[in-house]
Amino acid sequence: MMNKTSKNLDKSLSSALKKVLFCVKRYAPIGTSKIAEHLTISGEAARLHVQKLVQMGLIEGEIDSTIQVGRPKQEWIVTEAGNRYFPDSHAELTLQLIHSVKDIFGDSGLDQLIAAREMKTLDRYQTYCKAPTLLARLKKLVELRYDEGYMAHLEKEGDDYLLIEEHCPICAAAKACQQFCRSELEIFRTVLGSDVRVEREEYLLSEGQRCVYRISQN
Repeated sequence: MMNKTSKNLDKSLSSALKKVLFCVKRYAPIGTSKIAEHLTISGEAARLHVQKLVQMGLIEGEIDSTIQVGRPKQEWIVTEAGNRYFPDSHAELTLQLIHSVKDIFGDSGLDQLIAAREMKTLDRYQTYCKAPTLLARLKKLVELRYDEGYMAHLEKEGDDYLLIEEHCPICAAAKACQQFCRSELEIFRTVLGSDVRVEREEYLLSEGQRCVYRISQN
């Protein structure tokens, strides 16, 4: 369910603008020409849509520092306001509950809450992700995470796999208590098997645009 801000944004965005916003969310940082390429639209159309999203405060530009010669290239990322367009799993209520648990039961009470959530999530993930091969388990895991609002997808890089999550629907809760993130990492490791190594390479809460997990067979 969208929050009030998301509903207002939904009304103000055309389908074309939504596609561009989702494209920036998934591929950020991304240049205008690449947006046009991904969406199969003209460069001029992409530029106009980008300008509109910038005016609305939903995306912003950053300079690609890897360019050594020629004109600096500007690339686009989603702003905090733009991120509110995506599912947030009732962030305000979640934060209130976290603070209430901590105030009433202390840190140990919050630890118990997270542990209980981890056990329930692990049981559900293990049941759904049962499969004979790593790739099959990964595909199941991606399905779960995508359905939960993480905009998850899988890429192959050499002998490794990259589980990429473009959005975090529990971002507010994770910022307040990063034990949620540590818990999720342990769930991934358990679900994928003891012969699999899972490392987080990019972290949304540490100046990343997404969370990226490198998964390799030991």
